[in-house]
Amino acid sequence: MTSQELEELLEDSPILYHMAERHSWPSIRKHGLRSTSALLDLYDVRGAKREALEREHRPSSTTISSPGLYDAVIRDQKAMSDSGLYRCLPSHITPSDWYALLNSKVFFWLSEERLHRMTTSREYHLREHEILEVNTRSLIDAHFSNIWLCPINSGCTKPMPHSRDDASFTRIQEYKYSHWKTRRRRGERVVELTVVYAVPDIQNHIERVIVKKGLETLSVLVQQ
Repeated sequence: MTSQELEELLEDSPILYHMAERHSWPSIRKHGLRSTSALLDLYDVRGAKREALEREHRPSSTTISSPGLYDAVIRDQKAMSDSGLYRCLPSHITPSDWYALLNSKVFFWLSEERLHRMTTSREYHLREHEILEVNTRSLIDAHFSNIWLCPINSGCTKPMPHSRDDASFTRIQEYKYSHWKTRRRRGERVVELTVVYAVPDIQNHIERVIVKKGLETLSVLVQQ
């Protein structure tokens, strides 16, 4: 991606969206926005429990606790399955490898449409969520070297397990924006923006934190 293409991306997607569990903002404000692996480190989760949460499919969400910390929820992976991953991954990457890769990253959608696909999905449409709306330029300026982009929903294999591999995530300067520009409309040329491990200074990049259910905004927790 050239600097001109990056400017186009910033114009098309000035806000990033992260869907968090309800009541998670106090912990995020204190400890930063963390990947699953970073949460497991913070909560000192080890051994077989960590192996299961980090490298195996999660059919349901799991709450983790530690003295002095707010409870945290590790979200389910209902949109994926081992069988789907076996169909779309090359032979040298196992489903366990893919779960570990995803769990090492913090994920953002680049469009509200993508966010709403998640908030209105069968699994989540009846639940309230806290949505972090993040300034794209601010986050990229602060974490450029730690950001990887993806052109697909990497955490979904249903109904169609689109092919993916260890090159699905690329650094900003290596992302093939021109390729996707000829195939995707504006706002869809990058599907996921990810930050490796954690965004400890997430408060510096927040525009709003809202409570959402389906398409409806129920309340505003933070307004910058």
